[in-house]
Amino acid sequence: MSQPWLPPDGVTRTSEVITVSAGMFKGGEFRCPAADALKTRGYHTADPVPRRRERLEHRTLGPFMAACDTRSHPAGGPPRTRSAPLHDGLKTWSDHGVKGYETAFPTEPERPLNEVPEPWTYRYRPPGPDPRNAQEYRFTVWGRCLASADGAHRELRLPVHRLNRELPPEGFIAAVALVLAEGTPGPLPKSVRIVEFALFDGNTRELFAGSREQALARYRKHGPDALAGVLDGREYRPGSACGGCPYLSVCPALRPAPGLLGVAEKDRPRRTWSVTNGRNYRTCPARDHMRRLHLPTADSVEREVTSERGRALHSYLAARHGHGSPRPCTVEVTEEWVPDGFDLPDHERALGAILLRRHAAVCPLRYVGNGTDVRTEPRVVRYDTAANVVVIAAPDLIYRDADSWVWRETKTSATDRRSNRSLLEHYPQLALAVVLMSRGDLGGVPARARVELEVLRPGGADLEIIDPSASANRTAAEGILRAMVTDWHADDLYEATPGRSCERCEVARWCSASSATKAAA
Repeated sequence: MSQPWLPPDGVTRTSEVITVSAGMFKGGEFRCPAADALKTRGYHTADPVPRRRERLEHRTLGPFMAACDTRSHPAGGPPRTRSAPLHDGLKTWSDHGVKGYETAFPTEPERPLNEVPEPWTYRYRPPGPDPRNAQEYRFTVWGRCLASADGAHRELRLPVHRLNRELPPEGFIAAVALVLAEGTPGPLPKSVRIVEFALFDGNTRELFAGSREQALARYRKHGPDALAGVLDGREYRPGSACGGCPYLSVCPALRPAPGLLGVAEKDRPRRTWSVTNGRNYRTCPARDHMRRLHLPTADSVEREVTSERGRALHSYLAARHGHGSPRPCTVEVTEEWVPDGFDLPDHERALGAILLRRHAAVCPLRYVGNGTDVRTEPRVVRYDTAANVVVIAAPDLIYRDADSWVWRETKTSATDRRSNRSLLEHYPQLALAVVLMSRGDLGGVPARARVELEVLRPGGADLEIIDPSASANRTAAEGILRAMVTDWHADDLYEATPGRSCERCEVARWCSASSATKAAA
């Protein structure tokens, strides 16, 4: 018998109306199932903390929607305004999306569709006692809502960055179809259509088209189980969603780490931060901001062959280390080692095989007793309450040596040349690991606790060991983190710093200040 769904301590239910946004049916690693369940059921924290808003708009698709509102509503209609100014990159991206939308959906005189003044909402009132104590259920949708003049046909156009290779979950499509078929205001339609529109390239993809009866049948088949999954979500999933979560103060899964980053300034917008963010910001503040907005990146940079080989190696090792009973890796690696989803030329495949054979000599699974001693690519998330920043790390591996935890990072190199820079400066993720472990953050016995850096080279594997309990290491690591965070933490505008890095910037096409963009023009 399953356990009943229970909210955490410190929240109060303030509504008997359950409201579900269709986007919640998509799930995914960037959503928190428990937070979604709390929102749908109308829970609020007992003592909500006022949040300072960002100066710039952070909703990547919001400006596009606002521009479409302006186009579709005549002058003198209800005002549609943005709550914050746009970063240069977001403006370029939004303008690009609007042009693509106009091309993808030209006016069709023979079958004109008009934007509806108010998005549809599906409402259902249970006829008797409800197991979730709800008086009413509501489903909402987000996107461009259009209908024929007589209301017989409805269409929802869903803006996305790019079309994913996989279709959205069936539960999502079913929930949206239900809203279009049964939602108000307006007369109920005879037919409905759901289509995705990709702002990046203007491509479209039809997700559903059919009669009202077919839409209802689609929901009856796929919707109820998906709805239960949303409403009864129990997993707290600390990560990027914590930045805007109203339940952060009562979350039982997010561990506080006051002073972790060495910046004490609570009166700032709550943000998330990772070492990758720190590196991007140090190169160019605009680059970090546009990456955070998830603006599409240039494949020529993002999937550059050296980077792709590194990701393929990490994927291979993660699968080996995280599968079944732990067995140390061996030198028996074939030339066909490349995991699905990666495309490497022959010489990179051959180099990768050599590097993986070198790994066998330092494979950490030689030290573990069973599968519970290994964490493959775990997400380590902590809330620095002094800085009001959620810190996110994803070590390649954490494993237990006796009763102590070890943090392992693995890097690859095509040469046997070594850098003269200190390890903590060259790989700042090691600095974050040192600070976390020096605070006893991972638990375990400190005797053998350590941070390891494995560098795979054609001539062999280097294994560097860093003692987090050594005061010199901790002091150096704290200084590196503070230097990476301080300017970013105080920045509200993320202005571009054009230079040589523009040539290898994966989001340069959205930046009007980029020297690479100007050269292309």
